[in-house]
Amino acid sequence: MPLKCDKWIRKMALERGMIAPFEDGQVSKGVVSFGLSSYGYDLRIADEFKIFTNVRSSVIDPKDFDANSFVDFKGPVCVVPPNSFVLGRTVEYLRIPRNVLTICLGKSTYARCGIIVNVTPFEPEWEGHATLEISNTTPLPAKVYANEGIAQVVFFESDEQCEKSYADKKGKYQKQVGVTPPRVS
Repeated sequence: MPLKCDKWIRKMALERGMIAPFEDGQVSKGVVSFGLSSYGYDLRIADEFKIFTNVRSSVIDPKDFDANSFVDFKGPVCVVPPNSFVLGRTVEYLRIPRNVLTICLGKSTYARCGIIVNVTPFEPEWEGHATLEISNTTPLPAKVYANEGIAQVVFFESDEQCEKSYADKKGKYQKQVGVTPPRVS
């Protein structure tokens, strides 16, 4: 399963719609960088967020998640409360090929500020806007800038098709388009 370079990513994005919209190169002047890099693609975070709140003193249960644990926010800058997190979605819509697995990792610019993006795979034939969990590990409020880089995706291509893809399994997060809270099917 070799790591794929910028030429392969560009071809898959432009010819097969793997990443849309696609930025063919790094955009970095005055922003947290995004776009095509040497061996990956830096995704942007959209301006839609779900900010975690503990107003109701709920117990967090991934099998029975209370949507009231989030406050919806839309804007150019999201302030993540201290020692808390937000959910956001990528600007880019992804269509992962059947013979590809990706790993999504947070960007070091944010990590150096104590802002961590959960490491997550995008499985073969998963598609949608990725919902990302962004944690503020500091005791201070932290800013996240919409429409700027938030995470990098690296692509691993297999020389064969997987036996059962995310689409085959009818995965619960298939074709998600907004910020999607946790679900158990």
